[in-house]
Amino acid sequence: MIRDQEGLTALLEEVRGWVREVAIPAEDTVEARDEVPEELVEDMRRRGYFGWSIPEQYGGAGLTCEELVLGAMELSQAATAFRARVGTNTGIGSEALVADGTEEQKNRYLPALARGEITGCFALTEPEAGSDATALTTSARRDGDHYVLNGTKCYITNAPIAGLFTVMARTDPDNRTAGGISAFLVEAGTPGLSVGAAYKKMGQAGSPVSEVYFEDCRVPAANLIGGVEGQGFATAMKVLNKQRLHLSALCTGPAMRMRDEALAHASQRRQFGRPVAEFQLVQAMIADMQTEIHAARALILETARKRDAGGDVKLDASMCKYFASEMCGRVADRAVQIFGGAGYVADYSCIERLYRDVRLFRLYEGTSQIHQLNIAKLTLRQAS
Repeated sequence: MIRDQEGLTALLEEVRGWVREVAIPAEDTVEARDEVPEELVEDMRRRGYFGWSIPEQYGGAGLTCEELVLGAMELSQAATAFRARVGTNTGIGSEALVADGTEEQKNRYLPALARGEITGCFALTEPEAGSDATALTTSARRDGDHYVLNGTKCYITNAPIAGLFTVMARTDPDNRTAGGISAFLVEAGTPGLSVGAAYKKMGQAGSPVSEVYFEDCRVPAANLIGGVEGQGFATAMKVLNKQRLHLSALCTGPAMRMRDEALAHASQRRQFGRPVAEFQLVQAMIADMQTEIHAARALILETARKRDAGGDVKLDASMCKYFASEMCGRVADRAVQIFGGAGYVADYSCIERLYRDVRLFRLYEGTSQIHQLNIAKLTLRQAS
């Protein structure tokens, strides 16, 4: 649903200009420093990028799902670090609060998240609980007007710089199912909460990811999301259903960038006396890129409109994430092929970096294999 076409067009044009004039020229700096420079983070704060999906009454832009994915496709055409820096606040770092938080919790935290004053993160995955999220062992024991958390989380995006952690923990040790899990808001600096050093990763330089540790971490009972135990897994699924759709758009933006880079290179690079774009086998790769990007975009927009209309998008969001992330990987591979040696050497193009960056898309927010199982399960359920 687009509420104001003129306003949305202006936003998308502004983001498009910022990506090309500010973010892309800074990509080498981000790669070298392994961080987004603070002056660019502050620029994103001023432009309201941190609050895109946070409701207007809490200081955000209140973008609908359709508006959000269109914005994400533009912002994600720069290096992954830029969208990751704001992405937890516009996605998994705030969505649990938006979906199920109490009014007091929303008023306390959402305005700061919308302004980018604090960075949110979503702490679900554990060393033995990834695809099987219900296997988590982080515990939360009630002790008076507090809960005491113990456990370890891993692969948590933005954890090293986070000011607010949305944490899934087991409040009922006798219930090993989803019903024993609750969701908590834990502020950085809370005694017993610590964060590991940022991982050294294959790609996505500038986007810090690390482990999170809870050792007798005392969290006020008022920070139990929604004020109800046993609802944490349901909250997590609400977050992930929207985030999978959001991430699908964030996979499509880099694919568009790589397509455009490949088109420019193929038009300029000459072999056998003519541009390589004139060779039919190169044209076949360009055709496949263009077709798959358009298919992903159409599926994402259709699903976003369905969600905005109140429809159940569990199956649709899973299909979006599966298709868009796999599509992006195929586009990246074709881009390297079209660039040839220049696509493999970092000195000559951005394709080498993008190829590494987008590999992660097929792993987080549900691996491709988990989405295949989920899509099949939900399709069979519908058929029966």
